[in-house]
Amino acid sequence: QGWLVESGGGLVQAGGSLRLSCAASGRTFSQFAIAWFRQAPGKEQEFVATISNSGGNTDYADSVKGRFAISRDNAKNTVYLQMNSLKPQDTAVYYCAGTAGYLLGPRQARTYDYWGQGTQVTVSS
Repeated sequence: QGWLVESGGGLVQAGGSLRLSCAASGRTFSQFAIAWFRQAPGKEQEFVATISNSGGNTDYADSVKGRFAISRDNAKNTVYLQMNSLKPQDTAVYYCAGTAGYLLGPRQARTYDYWGQGTQVTVSS
């Protein structure tokens, strides 16, 4: 296993909710901005949300704004992605990623140094 490990994916009906977790170990977690990305079959990787190292700043893709919420608990070395009002188009493998180079992680995937293995989210219509 890598430094970041995602969990919480699964199958849910449209309109339902899931909470993803991204757990870390072995490094000073509170120094890292963490983001969520997703990739659907046949599509490019897409930015979802990011949170600053302290948790005080967040940013969301327009496609999830108002439905998803990113948060973190540095005492537990964990970042969460609460996903509500899920839609079939949210179906994808969700990845968390970390960077120590920014206060609030940018939307570009190439700026992240550490990645989890991904967790599948499937939303049925």
